[in-house]
Amino acid sequence: MLNFKQNELGHQLFEKLVQQFPQEVEFVDITESTINPNNTWVNIVTGANEDKWIDIRETASEMSMDILLEYGHHITINPLTTAERLAATT
Repeated sequence: MLNFKQNELGHQLFEKLVQQFPQEVEFVDITESTINPNNTWVNIVTGANEDKWIDIRETASEMSMDILLEYGHHITINPLTTAERLAATT
């Protein structure tokens, strides 16, 4: 179960990401990692090409590291496939 701060930081990460890549990322939801419940995933869909996706991941990684160092929460982006996106929204 996500706490208020994890949810807030996840939204902040996405908002900063969408400021830099407004046409490339779309918010789906924020969830606990299925691998480690101490990690938070900001689930997104992106139509970016491979080069742009590398830029998005690098930027998001830097933002995630800043959050981890400042708040102690591990929050990362998680790209969803179209099928996963449909399942998440139903």
